[in-house]
Amino acid sequence: MTHQTPRRRRGLVAGVVGAGVLIPSLAFAGTANAATPTVGCTSARAGLAAKLQKDITAALANRRGTIAVGLNDRTTHTSCTLRAGTAYDSASVVKVTVLATLLWDAKKTNRYLTAAENTLTKAMITKSDNDATSKLWKQLGPTKVKGFLKAAGMTQTKPGAGTYWGLTQITVTDEQKLLGLLTAKNTVLSDNSRAYALKLMGQVISSQRWGTPYGAPSGTAVHVKNGWLSRATNGWRVHSVGTFTGAGHDYQLTVLTHGNGTMNYGIDTIQGVAKVIHRDLAAS
Repeated sequence: MTHQTPRRRRGLVAGVVGAGVLIPSLAFAGTANAATPTVGCTSARAGLAAKLQKDITAALANRRGTIAVGLNDRTTHTSCTLRAGTAYDSASVVKVTVLATLLWDAKKTNRYLTAAENTLTKAMITKSDNDATSKLWKQLGPTKVKGFLKAAGMTQTKPGAGTYWGLTQITVTDEQKLLGLLTAKNTVLSDNSRAYALKLMGQVISSQRWGTPYGAPSGTAVHVKNGWLSRATNGWRVHSVGTFTGAGHDYQLTVLTHGNGTMNYGIDTIQGVAKVIHRDLAAS
């Protein structure tokens, strides 16, 4: 997969334009990590944990900003974490949580999504449409969002106040829990709901399929959602969550970053991590 520079389109830049967040005109310079980050990995596959730890650490060694990583591969019982509990402004990755909340709520009342909801959810996930997200966020309200987070065990996620869904506080730990719910049978989301969410994440427009899918082996089923947001403090937040099945693996990957001087710098950081993870898992 080749690197694609994202195109800036209405409703896409910064992830929360529709929520009313102001985008500063000056780029944030960012700061280098004070020390080489410590990545923790475990695996049932001999040698894989050490290789992943070494390669992820090398990929991040000279990158500016604060980077958090979560990996879980069910096939090899492999996991890696870095700053798993560090909170980040969600930007548009929260849209997966909004979708999951809607599906969870519909399941509780034993109903299908309406035609209008189908239109809104498709725009929200495949094009990262902010207006659609704002409508669904308002429809659900804080009580239902918090209800889903409790049901999902996402105890570290704090919904953004009022209309500011893009300022929801997220962590790698909770994003990995959400991806886990989407990719395995559970009591929170129905099988149909999970299939619907993954279908939309598999239809994200080409200009937004950067990040965690970078370097995924050919033939792998890829489902992704990205987020990006610039603020006066901590520069650009650039995030990517993805699920990957095929080539003998079934894994979920989250990379969250802030303190990036530009959006593309954050993308490059994420893709540097993703590339080595896909390569190491494919070779295992």
